[in-house]
Amino acid sequence: MKALSIFFLTLIFAVGFAVAADQPQPPAVGNPAPTFTLPSQEGAQVSLDQFKGKWVVLYFYPKDFTSGCTVEAHNFQRDIDKYTAKNAAIVGVSVDTVDSHKGFCTKEGLNFKLLADPDHAVVSKYGSVMEYNGMTLAARNTFLIDPTGVIRKVYLKVSPQGHSEEVLTDLAQLQAK
Repeated sequence: MKALSIFFLTLIFAVGFAVAADQPQPPAVGNPAPTFTLPSQEGAQVSLDQFKGKWVVLYFYPKDFTSGCTVEAHNFQRDIDKYTAKNAAIVGVSVDTVDSHKGFCTKEGLNFKLLADPDHAVVSKYGSVMEYNGMTLAARNTFLIDPTGVIRKVYLKVSPQGHSEEVLTDLAQLQAK
């Protein structure tokens, strides 16, 4: 009986690790940021390389019009002048459509780019995929990318409240170096 229990526990761990290994991992600090081109809420194609020479706050969020995502977006919008003063652009990515982003930006008064990734290509490249109630969504992760395209800070499983302030503090510290 004990041998059978150990066998099943080993099998459960092996399956768990195999599933975890299938999930793409987020790129690490010091690595080049994965490139991408996605449509914005205006329908225009936006590429990471369009931001060369600027810092980029690339944030992934689960869904337009939800409470946590709205709080996070409002806080980035509230602080947008501070980011602009630090030569930083804010770019949000979710698996929602261009039309959803357009409505979200209009309703919430958002003036930064929200990119549509309904095929999960970029959320996968950034290891920011999650499953929720049978849906594939973007996990709430943020990547602070320097003007040369290198990742300088990674934030995983972000709490929407206070996140913008945290990024601004880290950005100031990184720029002071």
